[in-house]
Amino acid sequence: MHLMFAHGTIRGMSEEYAVRAWRDVLAKHAAAACALERELSERHRLGMSEFEVLERMVEGGQEKYRVQEVADAVHLSQSACSRLIARLEKSGLVCRGMCEADRRGVFVLITDEGRARHAAALTTHRTVLADIFGPERPTHSEQPTRSERAAVQA
Repeated sequence: MHLMFAHGTIRGMSEEYAVRAWRDVLAKHAAAACALERELSERHRLGMSEFEVLERMVEGGQEKYRVQEVADAVHLSQSACSRLIARLEKSGLVCRGMCEADRRGVFVLITDEGRARHAAALTTHRTVLADIFGPERPTHSEQPTRSERAAVQA
């Protein structure tokens, strides 16, 4: 169902507020992506997407992952993810293997070097995120949150 702004509001939110919030999201994303790319590259020879693949594999706790699982987790197409994995493999951070049950399937495994590089880059990653997003504080205080509106109505 497509909802249009009628009289400048939708679902109790002004059109101006919605657009400003969206632009804030885009600006924060751009700032974080640029800072992460710069810091991870300079300090750890990793791109932001490369770090994210290592991060998801470490956090996931599995021994191996299908390429499509990795692609879905990091929001890349399968072909883009395959190219990224090839770069990680060339650097010795992951290795690939065939799926025994399905010969068309390819598994990706993080190497000890990949785990070490991830661990070394983790503090840099978290520090950049804290610089961009922290400390936790409310945004767009001009309009109440859904929970605040519900509390008032109760």
